[in-house]
Amino acid sequence: MFQLTVTPASALADEPVHIQATGLPPLQMVTLIATMKDDKGNLYRSRAFYRANEAGELDLKRDPAVGGHYMGVHPMGLIWSLQSERPFARLIKRDVMNTPFWITLDLYDSVYIHKVGDVQPKASQVLQRWFSSPDLERVPIREGRVRGALFLPPGEGPFPGLLDLLGGIGGLVEYRASLLAARGFAVLALAYFAYDDLPNQLEEVDLEYFEEAADLLLAHPKVLKILFILPGNIIANIYIYIYIYIYMYLTNVCFAYITSLFRLGHSTLELKLGIIISTL
Repeated sequence: MFQLTVTPASALADEPVHIQATGLPPLQMVTLIATMKDDKGNLYRSRAFYRANEAGELDLKRDPAVGGHYMGVHPMGLIWSLQSERPFARLIKRDVMNTPFWITLDLYDSVYIHKVGDVQPKASQVLQRWFSSPDLERVPIREGRVRGALFLPPGEGPFPGLLDLLGGIGGLVEYRASLLAARGFAVLALAYFAYDDLPNQLEEVDLEYFEEAADLLLAHPKVLKILFILPGNIIANIYIYIYIYIYMYLTNVCFAYITSLFRLGHSTLELKLGIIISTL
């Protein structure tokens, strides 16, 4: 009997999972398909082709994909290779506190390069990818000119503070802040245009706005020290970088520059590969 297992079946979005299949015919070629809908209902899909070993087993930590959306040994390949069926759709988790991404994994006993049609999978599993932990606290921020959301881990702290400037696409983007808070940081996800009563366009950079946000975070009783996180996806970041570099010598802060954003299926710890940190 075909069996598909995913361990753990419910986890934070940056945690690796272990995908295995058993009960396959020896050396059987199979197709694994992952499907997921985002918060707006856009469909994402990935697929990979594998060959079972002589014992009729498949382990994505050990066995290479021989085709599909990726090749080689990639334990999380089905997750990070998810592609939208709508061109140019950008995967962003909006509701980070209440709902996960639900990813369905289907196992088929043949190679399906295109749509499987009415063929039923031999085994299926559903994986939950969460962007917050159960006891995480989200505090909407609307103080002075500052707009955003503060995420606090459970406990009295104090916690290392992060000022997350992922709002370069406009609006309030929270998925990285909530994940980092689940790892023990106090994180302020800062909006700086196209949100609430902020300007609709980033026509000029008001550097004092970021200073106000830093002061607000530093004044919180659960915050020990601030680390600025700058994603590098807007041209104005060079000015913000210069200002923060000066500001960090005046207060108890340090700075990090992230060259690539979080991708579903990649660990938060992997972000360290793209970080240059300057400390006081």
